[in-house]
Amino acid sequence: MMYKDELQVALEAARKAGDFLLLRENIEVDSRDARDIKLSSDRLSEKIIIDILKTTGIPILSEESGFIGEKQKYVWIVDPIDGTSNYFKGMSELSCVSIALSNEEGPILGVINRFAKSELYYGVVGQGAFLNGKTISPSKVSKTENAVMATGFPVFGDYSTDGLQHYIRKVQYFKKTRMLGAAALMSTFVANGAIDAYFEDGIMIWDVAAGVAITKAAGGSVKLELLQENKCICQCFANAALMEDYYAKGL
Repeated sequence: MMYKDELQVALEAARKAGDFLLLRENIEVDSRDARDIKLSSDRLSEKIIIDILKTTGIPILSEESGFIGEKQKYVWIVDPIDGTSNYFKGMSELSCVSIALSNEEGPILGVINRFAKSELYYGVVGQGAFLNGKTISPSKVSKTENAVMATGFPVFGDYSTDGLQHYIRKVQYFKKTRMLGAAALMSTFVANGAIDAYFEDGIMIWDVAAGVAITKAAGGSVKLELLQENKCICQCFANAALMEDYYAKGL
């Protein structure tokens, strides 16, 4: 199995960070802005993860600390708590630890620890995706009118009238729309069929990298476009037919 060692390291880091976050000890607000919040828990979870990942010698891109190390072929991409606001509000089941390994082609390995539900998702592109050791796969829904999609309004998204109208135009073709406040979970839920599609414009790469890898590993179809300042456009679909149907509508 390729990336076996890297996967084991990522699993260890995600588990230990999740164990810490389950304790919910000494949660303090480090900072707030108009659409985001940073907690002491983010920093402490990140430290646990980085201390483990740095043993691989691979550089790390993390939400809290930025880029650590010297650029190489591979990079770890870390979100120590995705869904921080949910976690802060006591909705830990809608938050997770997210760790991905990426190369020049994009995320190739992903680990998501939904610690409050004891759900550990992981996958390596070309080698399958798993939930607590059991193989997972996306749904077979092939038409947007039958599909449940998930999305969100990222911190740096376009909240103008035109931007919101563009958003409405994209979601109106789907049967149902869900907003969970945790991009890593929403993108990962495509991999196990809980959601049929997920997309978000202007989302940060650390929010979706692991979910992208897991969805691709599970057999889903993904489009990931990197933008400036670690932002990206992310689209995850259960299968190629659903992606084609979406684009056939001129979206």
